[in-house]
Amino acid sequence: MSEALLRDVASLAIRLATERGATDAECTIAEGDEFSATVRLGEVETLKEAGSRAAGLRVLLGQRQGSSYTSDLTDEGISQMVDAAIAIAHITEEDPFAGLPGKEELGQLTTDLKLVEADVANVEAAARIDAAKRAEASALAADPRITNSEGAGCETYSGCRVFANSRGFLGSYSSTTASLSATPVARQGEEMERDYWHSISRSWAGLESPEDVGRKAAHRATRRLGARKIETCKATVVFEPRVAKSLLGHIFEAVSGESIYRKSSFLLDKLDQQIAAATVTVIDDATIPGYFGTSPFDDEGVPSRRTVVIENGVLKNYLFNTYAARKLNAKTTGNGARGLTGAAGIGHGTLYLQPGSLTPDEIFAAVGTGLYITELIGFGVNTVTGDYSRGAAGLWIEDGKLSYPVAEITVAGNLAEMLKNIVHIGSDLEFRGSTCAPTIAISNITISGK
Repeated sequence: MSEALLRDVASLAIRLATERGATDAECTIAEGDEFSATVRLGEVETLKEAGSRAAGLRVLLGQRQGSSYTSDLTDEGISQMVDAAIAIAHITEEDPFAGLPGKEELGQLTTDLKLVEADVANVEAAARIDAAKRAEASALAADPRITNSEGAGCETYSGCRVFANSRGFLGSYSSTTASLSATPVARQGEEMERDYWHSISRSWAGLESPEDVGRKAAHRATRRLGARKIETCKATVVFEPRVAKSLLGHIFEAVSGESIYRKSSFLLDKLDQQIAAATVTVIDDATIPGYFGTSPFDDEGVPSRRTVVIENGVLKNYLFNTYAARKLNAKTTGNGARGLTGAAGIGHGTLYLQPGSLTPDEIFAAVGTGLYITELIGFGVNTVTGDYSRGAAGLWIEDGKLSYPVAEITVAGNLAEMLKNIVHIGSDLEFRGSTCAPTIAISNITISGK
């Protein structure tokens, strides 16, 4: 269907819901075409090309709410979806905080957010498969120690999202993405190690070349060979960007309005307090053209915006959808996020740590002796208490330079202390997704080894 027809379907769902007794309603429709191919040792292993189209509806009867979903976007299918949502709402309990944003809170950005690039849809399937094969071949040819492969992959997506509600909001936007990855296996004697590299872009032309993806993946795999165990110690730990962004994920969970009203965050009651080093500024921005967390409006029809979460180490804002804001007597920050059905949860736009001025090599030199983490393992993080413990692998820093690989270690601390102990922030921020960070160095972390 065209975007215009999808908007008509969403409007129909809202009209039918209100005609049949709903006091409020909101409808989300998503349509998209996706392609994915994986190859291993030069042969295609999986190939998927699919289209999807579905709608979700949430209705309110006063403060009772019900939701339903359908992939049948005919008039009859939409009518049945409406009836199902209303029937569910009749049997649910009232929630005093349930409801849509106020009319004055609704709206959308009208500037070109550069979310669509036509070349993604125009690339032939054979060319996408060939890109994956070239990435893997490049990795296998990069070093004689690359003896095997877990494969390489290419994915593309082109789609449209429509949202409408009974308070007069109707909006839609399209987006495209393309990605390419390779995961080679390196061998030295009986030891084997694997690692990967990937590239992602709104456009096909914006991807790194398959050869570069393969070479970088091979380098990452081979530098892990010969890993040693190290003695248990406390040291400065440097997180490479690929793993540093996980720290931002923990911050997001801690500042999410849901965590705040549930009183399950180590950052509860910390607004306007110094909770991180003065060099730390974290921003949630859903307005930057072309970025992966960008959209003209959130999933409740509230205009996207830029919110400073931490500024110079001071916690400035929590992130709210309408529900959390009402529970906390606050205003939504435009962070409503949902799939196709149910009430909106809380999400982020492009969440990133503002970069510093040092290159990674300059950070290594400043650290002198410490650990450079290139992989984190497990999920030992408690954002209620801030306790942090994860398995890790990486390279030991000695005399200000990367010295040798290390493995079978655990890094541990407390997020509240770790944020305050950030001593260096790199200049190497790259936007490879909706959560992004440069290299980060944190002092006084416990490293458990042999």
